[in-house]
Amino acid sequence: MEWTLLVTAAMVGLLGGVHCLGMCGGVVGTLTFSLDVRNQQSWWRMLPFQFAYNMGRILSYMVIGAIFGLIGMAMGSLSAMLPVQQALQIFAGIFMIALGLYLGGWWFGVAKIEKVGQGLWHRLQPYAQRMTPVSSPLQAFSYGLVWGWLPCGLVYSTLIMAMTAGGALEGALVMMAFGLGTLPNLMLMGVFAFYFTRLARTTWVKTLAGLGVIGMGVYQIYLASVVSVG
Repeated sequence: MEWTLLVTAAMVGLLGGVHCLGMCGGVVGTLTFSLDVRNQQSWWRMLPFQFAYNMGRILSYMVIGAIFGLIGMAMGSLSAMLPVQQALQIFAGIFMIALGLYLGGWWFGVAKIEKVGQGLWHRLQPYAQRMTPVSSPLQAFSYGLVWGWLPCGLVYSTLIMAMTAGGALEGALVMMAFGLGTLPNLMLMGVFAFYFTRLARTTWVKTLAGLGVIGMGVYQIYLASVVSVG
């Protein structure tokens, strides 16, 4: 697995932070305001809970990434005569471009794709609700494990990259890189929820994030084309 794949996954997570704040804002708000008032009023008391939430979320991403990495490896072995990896990379790039258009507010087709996972989320959501109010970092970690299965176009696009990584471990590492890329935005939002929700809705932030993800998608397609030609 090339290191550029990990960097791309991390950058998608970071640049897609606008989508994370919009998509997961309600979840972060619910988790934050379910804490004891003393914890809510102190940012340093909030940090262990926010960190635990996100570590649980990232672990779930890694599990899903391992599954998709295995699927991609199986597809490659069953179709050895076809450029399966290049095709998946190009598809991931196209999906990222579509996601960038969505982030920028120019096209909303990805919103329909996100509905694919809503059936599973509706089944898992009651388990998450039973964990509130959150009273310990361990409980917050458990909540994060469920949160990681929230339907998200940003996650879907990175899972396609995980399929091209070469195996279960590689797929898990791609999703770990993605999850770490999303970490700064969601950690900050957990502590400064109101301010970052407003910031994510500003036009210039959405435009920059959209263009950034589109650029990563174009770069992904370029890399796949170079490998294919080589």
